[in-house]
Amino acid sequence: MNEILPIPERVINELRAVVGAENALIDLEDRLAYSIDGTWVERLPQVVVLPTTAAQVGTVVVIAGREGIAITPRGSSSGLSGGALPGRGGIALSMARMRRIIEISRADQVAVVEPGVITGELQRAVEAEGLFYPPDPSSLGVSAIGGNIAENAGGARCLKYGVTGDYVMALQVVLASGAIIRVGGRTVKNVTGYNLRSLFVGSEGTLGIVTEATLRLLPKPRHTLTLAAEFMEIEDAAQAVTAMLMSGVLPVAVEIMDATTLACVEDLLRMGLPLDVGALLLVSADGNHLDGVRADLALLGQVCRDQGARAVQVAATGAESDALWRARRSIAPALARRKPNKLGEDIAVPRSRIPAMVRAIRRIAAEHDLLIPIYGHAGDGNLHPNILCNKHDSEEMARVRRAAGEIFAEAVALGGTLSGEHGIGLLKKEFLEADLGATQIAVMRAVKDALDPQGILNPGKIFPTGVSDW
Repeated sequence: MNEILPIPERVINELRAVVGAENALIDLEDRLAYSIDGTWVERLPQVVVLPTTAAQVGTVVVIAGREGIAITPRGSSSGLSGGALPGRGGIALSMARMRRIIEISRADQVAVVEPGVITGELQRAVEAEGLFYPPDPSSLGVSAIGGNIAENAGGARCLKYGVTGDYVMALQVVLASGAIIRVGGRTVKNVTGYNLRSLFVGSEGTLGIVTEATLRLLPKPRHTLTLAAEFMEIEDAAQAVTAMLMSGVLPVAVEIMDATTLACVEDLLRMGLPLDVGALLLVSADGNHLDGVRADLALLGQVCRDQGARAVQVAATGAESDALWRARRSIAPALARRKPNKLGEDIAVPRSRIPAMVRAIRRIAAEHDLLIPIYGHAGDGNLHPNILCNKHDSEEMARVRRAAGEIFAEAVALGGTLSGEHGIGLLKKEFLEADLGATQIAVMRAVKDALDPQGILNPGKIFPTGVSDW
């Protein structure tokens, strides 16, 4: 690993001249605030820079390239793979002050935004115009669009509507050279040249820094309703997911919570969740005609009953739907009450392999004496096994590492993948070859070397280094 050298005072002064002294932070208490994310890992930057324009970002990148200083782009620090943590000191480039919604066009059904815009704020702004931005990561109240693009974030609604990348029409990107380019366009169809737009989506800030995004919008559905279905066995719940998707009705979302997750949430909320079942499914449908939405939900509920659901509770109003979703939205704080830390994993498997994956996770949890609640997006096979732990217990953390590796191996063996929406970052990079193979990683490295020959953009992320970072 490269030695981290002090950043010369002249360079700090140069950065201050670019962004203003108040936007180049070197005091320890300021840098500590930018050394964490949604994981337990901590990595201290040497300086925090908060630009307000793409031109400033470009100039900062030029300075960093000239001096060989690493740059770690950063949004709202809600990431769960360590992608926004400095790999080797350097500059934490926070995009938090670039948070303008530049335009919302009803005619073109697009929004043009800066990377620091909070996802939930964008959703509210476009819905006020009768439009709809579907991607809904669980962190939408705090996560920023730039981070969503970097990780190609998903969410519950991606079953029907797709993930962040499906809504990115164009990007303004600062390259490692400092050059600013625009990729993609505002038109519905665009096959001119290589699809560089998709190359940057999901690249975790390792290929370029997004400074503006043009996002596709949809007309907002007028009604959304939800049902909750109780299953004694998680295998029956998984079969119900498959049956619903063959029913002719495409749900907005199909979320699953296992018995352990339900127990944690009930301990927090005391809302009367069933504690004697194997799994609970939350299923949503939407549309412009309330009677049609109710009919779709009734059909989906009947499918659940046919597949062995013990009980199906159908919401009659939007308020009742919100009440059902309260449990799903409360999982993170509920789990935090059980243990001080958690490894929030993000595997994806074919839907038909969900039962096998759940059985494997339960076996791994028992073998390593760990509590691993399981929840996630059953409709697309994206499961979130959360390994609850205490990072200060070295013996327990050794078991956590072994368990995580076995979960990843099992997901790949079942035809799945390491990540559905959280990215690779620091925490999963050493497992990458087991999923992609050496040849594919070599192709990725060639792309990285071509766009960032000095390796200054978010170094230490995605690619295996032979050294675990946790």
